[in-house]
This record gives sequence, structure tokens and C-alpha cells, in this order.
Amino acid sequence: MDRSLPLSQFEPQSQLVLPEHRPERARFPAIDAHNHLALHAEDAYDPAWTLQSPQQLIDMMDRRNLRGLVDLDGRPERLRSALTSYKEAHRGRMAVLAVLDWSVCAEPGWPAVLAEQLASALALGADGLKVSKGLGLRHRDEHGRLIPVDDPRLGELWAVAADAGATVLIHTADPVAFFRPLDRFNERWDELHLRPEWSWYGPQFPTFESLMDQLIGLVGTNARTVFQVAHVGSYAENLAWVADQLLTPHPNVYVDISERIAELGRQPHFARRFLIDFQDRVVFGTDRPPLGPWYPYYFRFLETFDDYFPHGPEVPPRQGRWNISGVGLPDDVLAKLYRDNALKLYPSLNG
Repeated sequence: MDRSLPLSQFEPQSQLVLPEHRPERARFPAIDAHNHLALHAEDAYDPAWTLQSPQQLIDMMDRRNLRGLVDLDGRPERLRSALTSYKEAHRGRMAVLAVLDWSVCAEPGWPAVLAEQLASALALGADGLKVSKGLGLRHRDEHGRLIPVDDPRLGELWAVAADAGATVLIHTADPVAFFRPLDRFNERWDELHLRPEWSWYGPQFPTFESLMDQLIGLVGTNARTVFQVAHVGSYAENLAWVADQLLTPHPNVYVDISERIAELGRQPHFARRFLIDFQDRVVFGTDRPPLGPWYPYYFRFLETFDDYFPHGPEVPPRQGRWNISGVGLPDDVLAKLYRDNALKLYPSLNG
């Protein structure tokens, strides 16, 4: 018998015999407060991202008991069409967040230009602002310097959102493992091996810890602005930090669970306590292809106490070689997480 086996060929099959529950619909009406309807081609690596028509999306939402969805792809060249095709055609069911053209940061006066971009987008009907991880990792000013997340020059931008009562959905950094060496100790080795451009390890990049410090500086300095911090506050690996450093001191902050049931489900007891403790500050979202097979994985995680099940359909698992367990949230908490909290951030989603 060959005693060696390449990791890429290791696909163990569990022999556990366990109760299984596979909900196809959310138990309560839900809002997916973090999704994409028009990813850039280089990001739409899963063909399930491709929508054939708005009606196709609405039909899926009805099947899954989704009463609303927030589209994070309101780029300048697409915002008008997204508002027409989705928000206006399906009032109360769709919200669209503006995405700014950060290339203007290469020219003097860029803070005012960004603020004006947002003001114009909100006037058109955008429901808020999406800020990607490019802030802190990619965007540079007219001097070629990286713009930190808490750069005070952005104060005018955040003030525009605050004055309009518009939510800022911000994604800062990436999973912790993406900032660590791509070696035998990296728990996301499979994923980074397939997408090495997702690695932020090296002296040319800010550290994960410095980006978290910047995030705290941002939300603390701009207390009038409401922030939805994506991916469980960008630090699902450390829920105590999210609770103690991000949520408790900053009542203007909400977090979504998008793309993080792999992290939450491997710490189900702590995650359940966290979700119950902050039941008024957590919103449902997936950040996964809306026409793909993902929603039932989220429903199973949130609604059941099932043990040791996959966090997605891929083999090997895309976000780590482990299974997860459900947190079986109480009905009143589920109702808040699925829909009620999102309505505070996006009140137009009243369909």
C-alpha cells in the first residue's frame, strides 16, 4: 500500500450517521443584505453568478422565501440600469448600493470628488454605499500613497452618507489566513493555491492587524454614519474581538454573516452566543451566486442543530477542510437576523 497521498487527492468521506435537516426555504421572510448581481468578469468565477433576467432572480427569491436582496454592484456605468431593472421594476424587493470610481484618487481634490459621486448616486435612488477592500489595500492618493481605511480626508464622504441616512457597507481586509504565508500551516491553502492573487502576505501589503485598527478608527471617528461591516466584521475568526472592539463600543455598526458560515460553523457554541447577544446588530447575507445552491447551507446553519455537515458544495471545501455544525437560533432571533435588522439599514425593502 502506498503510504503517501497528495493533499489534492485527499477526500475523506465521513462515516458518521447523523440526523439531517435540509431546509430549502428560510423559516421566516429574509433579506439577503449582501449579494452581487453584476460582478466584474474576473470576479465571477462561478457561472451561477450569471443572471438571465431580473424575473429569474425574483422567481428564485420567492422559492427561497427571500423578500428582499441588496445588490452591491451599483458602479457608475451600471447604476441607472440597475435601479431601473431591479429596484424600480420590483419595488420593495431590491436595493442597490452605489460603488464609487476610486481612480479619481490619483488627482488632487479627490475627497470632494468622491463625496460628490456619492451625493449624485443617492439622488438617483441608490440605497447606500459599498466600499470594497480596495480601501486600505489598493487605492492610492495623488502622491502614490496607500489610502488607509480611517483616512481623515474621507470624512466628507462619510458625512454625505450620514446626512442622507444611507448605510455604508464596507469590506475591510480578507480572511486572516490570506495575510499569512502560503505554507503547510495555512488553513486556506487549497483556496489560495487556486487563487494566489488573493494572498496579501508580504511587506508590500498592510498587515491584517493594522487594517483592523484602521477599521476601528473609521467607525469610531464617524459615529453619525451607519456602517454594515461585511463578513462578520471582517474578523469571524475572532468573535470576541468583533464583540468587544467593534460592536459594543460602536452602536453605529452592524455586521453581516456573508461568506462566513465556514468560520461561524466550526465554533458553533461561541457563534450561537454571539448571534444571540448581538441579535439586533447582525444581518443575513450570503455573498454567493443567487442562483446557485448556497441558500440551503445558510438556512441549515442558522435554523438547525445538525452536526458536521459541509459549508458548501465544493470538494474539497473552498473555505477550509472542515465541516460545520448548526447554531439552531431561536425563532425571535432568526426573524431579526433574516429580515428585521436589514430593514433598519435598507427601509425601502418592504416588499
